[in-house]
Amino acid sequence: MLIRLKDKSTLMLLGHLQSRTFYQTATARLQFTTRNPDRSPLIFIKPTMPRFYCNEPMRVGLQLTLPDAVARHVQVLRLAVNDVITVFNGKGGEYSAALISVEKKCVKVELKAFSAREAELSHGLTLAQGLPEGTKMDWIIEKAVELGATAVQPLAASRSVVKLTAERATKKMEHWQGVMAAAAEQCGRNRLPHLAAPAEFSQWISQQDLHRRILLSPRGTQSLSDWARHHPAQALTIIIGPEGGFSEAEEAVAISHGALCLTMGPRVLRTETAGLAALAAINAIWGEL
Repeated sequence: MLIRLKDKSTLMLLGHLQSRTFYQTATARLQFTTRNPDRSPLIFIKPTMPRFYCNEPMRVGLQLTLPDAVARHVQVLRLAVNDVITVFNGKGGEYSAALISVEKKCVKVELKAFSAREAELSHGLTLAQGLPEGTKMDWIIEKAVELGATAVQPLAASRSVVKLTAERATKKMEHWQGVMAAAAEQCGRNRLPHLAAPAEFSQWISQQDLHRRILLSPRGTQSLSDWARHHPAQALTIIIGPEGGFSEAEEAVAISHGALCLTMGPRVLRTETAGLAALAAINAIWGEL
């Protein structure tokens, strides 16, 4: 399909097409061409194979009934019998699957071929994030998945505004798992990061960890980027405070348990920015971007 770039409304449409929502609902790529320099540029929209996460055992030849949410997505995209999609179960690799039945409340596929393709980092990165207010955690988790985080640990710190009861924590975990799955569909990962249950910071930091833990704080004396440039790629846990950061007492406890206190530079970053900036910086320095 070709779209001629003429006016502001078309620009707004292209902005929507390039958004996360579009990739999840229509899975297309945009290619720009200027065949005739005297006319408006043409935009060629090239469909690609939709990707869906299905938490089911998979093998080539298996006929699989898609989960209700995925089935609704297939119908929204108006896919038909014999159309091919990609499915993965988060345990590694992906399958091409042909639609064999598309009904109002039931969609079935047959798994045709397996690909061992992966898009994982060469080292594990855990984001230990102090619980922020509102829906910021959704954003943080989504982008952490896109940046390759292998695990996310929500932390309740002394300055956390959000207080989760056991029931609310369970509901949040289910919601965040869905955010992770949607992010993996969009970014091409075939493995879902591990989502740990929310924990009290004081209890979590006292546990032994085989990986180096880095506490990001304005009070650090060395920058994360400087440290990363002088160390080989390795498994890390990045610890980020909530709004207002960790208290001095919490930072002291973390350091006493072996955490390395580093800074993100002279600017103070928001809690929803700091962890993602740290993941991106580490990936860039260690050759993963």
